[in-house]
Amino acid sequence: MRWKERQHRFSLEDKNKAPLTGLVFDIQRFAVHDGGGIRTLVFLKGCPLRCQWCQNPESMSLKPEIMRVPHHCIGCVKCATLCPENAITIHEDFKVEIDRDKCTYCGECIEKCYAGSMTIVGRYMTVAEVMEEVERDRLFYQNSNGGITFSGGEPTMQPEFLIEALKEARKRGLHTAIESCAMCPEETFSKVLDHVDLLLTDIKHMDSASHEKLTGAPNRQILNNISMAAQKGIDIRIRIPLIPGKNDSEENIKATAEFVESLGNSVQGLDILPYHRLGEPKWEQLDRDYPLKGVNPPDREHVLYLKDLVKPHCPNVSVGG
Repeated sequence: MRWKERQHRFSLEDKNKAPLTGLVFDIQRFAVHDGGGIRTLVFLKGCPLRCQWCQNPESMSLKPEIMRVPHHCIGCVKCATLCPENAITIHEDFKVEIDRDKCTYCGECIEKCYAGSMTIVGRYMTVAEVMEEVERDRLFYQNSNGGITFSGGEPTMQPEFLIEALKEARKRGLHTAIESCAMCPEETFSKVLDHVDLLLTDIKHMDSASHEKLTGAPNRQILNNISMAAQKGIDIRIRIPLIPGKNDSEENIKATAEFVESLGNSVQGLDILPYHRLGEPKWEQLDRDYPLKGVNPPDREHVLYLKDLVKPHCPNVSVGG
C-alpha cells in the first residue's frame, strides 16, 4: 500500500465510525533504559518545547515530515520531476531544496528515490495496530518485568490517543510508562497519569528564564505537573540532560537536587544524562540549523563531581540512565 493511501485510508469512512488514530514516528523494541525490564517504546509526534539539544527533532511537528540524507543522494533528479506540487528544486550543484510548505506528503519522491535518501517520518496508527506491535514481545515483558513506554516528542500532545493506548495496555496487564517533558495542561496531565505506572521526566533548568531560553518555554507548568505526579503517588524517575555551559552549573544542579528531594518517596531515582551530538545529523536532514553546533560533551570528571553533589539529596543517582 502506498504511503499516502496508508495515511488517509480512514478518510473515506464515516468520520463518526473512523477509528481513533495517533501519529507515530517510531516503535523501538527491546529497550532497556526507559523503564524497568525489557520494553517497547512508542514514539508519538508533537512537542511544545524546542530544546536546543533535541536528539529527535523529527518529533517536534504534529504532522508528517520529509527527512533527507544528503550524502545518500545520487543526483538522479527523479524526486523533482515526479513531485506533483513542484515542491522540490534541484540546483546546479545537485543540491536538493524542499519547499516544506508546498509538500503534501504524497510519497511520490519517497517511492522513486533509487538511493533511499528520503523518507517520510510519521504514520497514523490505531491503538489496535500499536498494540499488535507491542504484543510481539509479551514474553520478554513477563520474564523481565517490562512493559510499554510512550515517548516522543511529547506524548501528551496527543492526549486522547495516548489515554486510550494506556488503557488498552493496562487491560492487557502491561506495565505502563511515559517519557514526558510535563509541559502540558494540568487537567490533561492528571488524566494521563491515572493510567500510568511510571513517569520518566526531565528537569532541564530550575531557573524559569534560563529554561525558556533553552527550550522556548518557562518551567512553572512543568514543575507543578511533576509535583502533582508525586502527590498522586506515581513512581517517578527524574532525568537531567546535562548541557555544557547551559545547565551544568553547581548552582543549578544543586537546586534541581533539592527540588527532587522535596518530591518525597515517589522519586525512584535520578539520571544524569551527559550531552551528546548523536541527534545533530537529523537537524540537517530536516533542513534546520543545529543550535548547539560545536558544543562538545562534558568532561567525565565534571559529570562525576555533579553526581556527588546530587547524592545527599537523592541517593539513587546514575550517569547515563
